[in-house]
Amino acid sequence: MTKRHGQSYGQAIIFLGAPGSGKGTQAARLSAELGIPAVSTGEMLRRECQSGSELGKTVQSILASGQLVGDELINRAVASRLSEPDCASGFILDGYPRTVAQARFLDSLLRGSRAPRPIVFHFEIAHDEVVARITHRLTCKECGRIYSAPDGTADMRCDGDGSLLVRRADDNEVSVRERLRLYGANAAPLVRYYRSGKYHKVAAHRTAEEITDELLGVLVPAPVAMPVHRPVPAAAAAYA
Repeated sequence: MTKRHGQSYGQAIIFLGAPGSGKGTQAARLSAELGIPAVSTGEMLRRECQSGSELGKTVQSILASGQLVGDELINRAVASRLSEPDCASGFILDGYPRTVAQARFLDSLLRGSRAPRPIVFHFEIAHDEVVARITHRLTCKECGRIYSAPDGTADMRCDGDGSLLVRRADDNEVSVRERLRLYGANAAPLVRYYRSGKYHKVAAHRTAEEITDELLGVLVPAPVAMPVHRPVPAAAAAYA
């Protein structure tokens, strides 16, 4: 953990990947394992709007008009969120940065507190696999937890709060493929930006458990076993 001018930042962990690649699932699992917050763009903007701050009012006005929130406001929301005490020991960013300009802002923010360079995990998965996942998923409208549901499943409820699970209107094949196309156009420059740093590719088609084990293996490497020094017999020592 590092501190400067009242701000403190721990290790930044960044998840890059297409919609439906499993970033949200892994962010929640790592958050529980490591005891650090998982921060998504949507969560940041919601918190800022609920805070009643001037920034929150501006963001709320833009969202209400149906416009996209630009880099400057997103960056300000990030800086506000990461300055909170729960981020002092580290944090996971899911959905940010989305552009090279945002990545450069984050680097500047971290350098200002002398924090370590971010660790980047790039979740790679075939588009057909993403389409299959998203068109079969249901979401809890209360807590946001995501479930996979077979065709025709109805009246499924959340294990956490018992709320009815719903299917998002845009979770259809046409919408998903368009989202993947837009993601691909924006992702390539961002991957090039991070590739020279602490960058790790993740094969995202595997089970959640397998992926979590891989991520933890990078983030919390096993201690190196120290060699055992055994006493040398006197006879052998004479010829050493």
